[in-house]
Amino acid sequence: MVSASEPKLPVINFSKESLEVGSEGWELARKDVQRAFEEYGCFVVLYDKITSEFGSSMFGALEELFDLPTETKMKNKYEKPLNGYVGQNPVIPLHESLGIDNATTKEGTQFFTNLMWPQGNDRFSESAYSFAKLAAEIDGIVTRMIFESYGVEKYYESYAGSITYLLRLLKNKAPQGDDPKLGFVAHTDKSFTTVLYQDYINALEVETKSGDWIKVDLSSPSSFVVFAGDALMAWSNERIVSPSHKVVVSGKEDRYSLAQFSFGDGMVEVPKELVDEDHPLKYKPFNHLGLMRFFAENAYKKLKSPIKSYCGV
Repeated sequence: MVSASEPKLPVINFSKESLEVGSEGWELARKDVQRAFEEYGCFVVLYDKITSEFGSSMFGALEELFDLPTETKMKNKYEKPLNGYVGQNPVIPLHESLGIDNATTKEGTQFFTNLMWPQGNDRFSESAYSFAKLAAEIDGIVTRMIFESYGVEKYYESYAGSITYLLRLLKNKAPQGDDPKLGFVAHTDKSFTTVLYQDYINALEVETKSGDWIKVDLSSPSSFVVFAGDALMAWSNERIVSPSHKVVVSGKEDRYSLAQFSFGDGMVEVPKELVDEDHPLKYKPFNHLGLMRFFAENAYKKLKSPIKSYCGV
């Protein structure tokens, strides 16, 4: 039986206040972001720059994408590990996804679009690019706030200049029968941060520090979830922990979502200001792409914490 006090993720409104850096609205939101990341490793953001019309157009474009032949979708490959097509996997039979590397550049989205539709598809390309830029805006606000929260804002511009974004386009098929089914296994993200947006079908669940699972309500068309990834956990010297999350689907409709992951292009290290007697160093400097390769090569081992195996002290 579910208790009346079932936990919920914090909801932070990036729309209602002025979010100019240094303003009162910024400072209040920054404290909320730090608290939410430290307590849950993620939170819901309300950001009204996305319209319900744009959302409908984007998800319509995703349906068109996933209706393409499997052999076309399998052309989605990159040299970077885990960036391309995922599907037809008996472990996660209800999951299918594709990736757009460098999604915040028109070249990145156009390259992907031309691969899927050699005859062109301006609607898809423009929708994906617009979404990627919007998700990057949210990510930029959140990461600047985190650097400021820990007094290391002098490193922010260098960090921001090193980031590349991977936009993943995801479909979870409706399960056969009436029972809920696992749409994607419990996992932590390997990114620095992840910004997730979905259609109206709620299926995301997040594990709390106490081991409970929270069902995330994203029914508002202006709702996003921001996750801390393993790289942010390491960078923060575990002031922030990347949360485990999964997808559990039910009902008769397929679920579509978009997740934009940020990756440092080079080395990530714990700022010296975040190491002290109470917080001894827990991670050696690491190459973010190297972490991805390590995770891909060792996925079959089911490591409890790939990042600790890769660069833990």
